[in-house]
Amino acid sequence: MATTTAAPAAFLAALRTRAAEPPVAGVPAWLWRLVTAVHGELPPPAVDAWAARLHALLGTAPLPAGLRSVHVWQAETVLPLLAGTADTAAAAALHRAAARGTPAGRDTWRSALGPLLLRLYDAAYDRAGAYAEGHAGARDYALANGYSAAEADAYGHEYARLSTEANARACAEAHAQALGGALAAAYAADDPLAYAATFPEAQLRAALRATAAAAGEADGCRLLADGLLRALTA
Repeated sequence: MATTTAAPAAFLAALRTRAAEPPVAGVPAWLWRLVTAVHGELPPPAVDAWAARLHALLGTAPLPAGLRSVHVWQAETVLPLLAGTADTAAAAALHRAAARGTPAGRDTWRSALGPLLLRLYDAAYDRAGAYAEGHAGARDYALANGYSAAEADAYGHEYARLSTEANARACAEAHAQALGGALAAAYAADDPLAYAATFPEAQLRAALRATAAAAGEADGCRLLADGLLRALTA
């Protein structure tokens, strides 16, 4: 049966404020985390139209059990969007099989997800911001310790170059290690609560940052948003 929906105005208000709990009965935690994140990223006027479609869908369509919608969304929307960033073939095959009702075991999931997550979070790292911050801090330190302006600027650039790449690697490795195990466990057990605990909204934002150069964040978010609605009715 379909979920029990709130009035459109109350539903929209809950999305806008990213309410901790959905104003709707039967919406799983993972889905609410994702839809509030999507709503926060979509540009106007697309955001209101998308919210209206979501509200109507929740009032008329039964949600698939378990994580089937997640697997459909990953296989048909998220991973194709990431194909230019990482090798998505192994993970896509596992998601398609899980959507058909034959999920892989935890170790198989982890082997496929590890390299993908490593590339995703490497591509999503804000190198420009980290470089600018590292350069400014190192340059100011050098100036305060007797370097000339030119020497301090060169020192700042060298420090920023080295620290940015090191921090990008460390960030990607930490996310891949932590998320790989958590996602593998959730997918293998078909456990919606375990999947919600992996912060899928943060993964969505990482995907947007990783693909921004190719698709643009607004276009990428529209693709993810529309694909999520399709997955909920697949």
